[in-house]
Amino acid sequence: MTPANSAARDRRPPYQHAADELRREIKAGRYKPGDQLPSYRELQERFGVANMTARAALNVLREEGLIYTIQGRGSFVTDFEGLGIDYTPPAWYLANGAAGPPGAEAGEAIQIAPKRGGRKAADPTLTEMLTALRDEIRTLSAEHQELRREVEELKKAQQQEPHS
Repeated sequence: MTPANSAARDRRPPYQHAADELRREIKAGRYKPGDQLPSYRELQERFGVANMTARAALNVLREEGLIYTIQGRGSFVTDFEGLGIDYTPPAWYLANGAAGPPGAEAGEAIQIAPKRGGRKAADPTLTEMLTALRDEIRTLSAEHQELRREVEELKKAQQQEPHS
């Protein structure tokens, strides 16, 4: 559990503090792609927060694409490393719009939307394509996890069978 005195100095909302801590642990490799994160109850105890606060923390990570949740099973780390990208949470984007990531030169902006008339209306935007890919990866990752569980169950059943 996080010490109360350090949490008191932290001015971030409790759900953000928990999300940041979990994000750090995922990036550091404590939780690897496919690993299950602690339950809501475990997060409540660890961070000293309410159930809804623990849920909000996981929602932040889910929106960032770091985790996915399977109802009734739990939350799992996505395989963001398999995409060949260095994951950076979009907090700078949400806080500053198109001002650029932390450490960007003053006045250096990232173009988020194309200029008017720059493309046909029917063409999907990069954001739409990335969102669709992320959703597909989440689905495949969930299917992969389910198959891994089935294989483990089959192995256990095979080991328990009496040998003739």
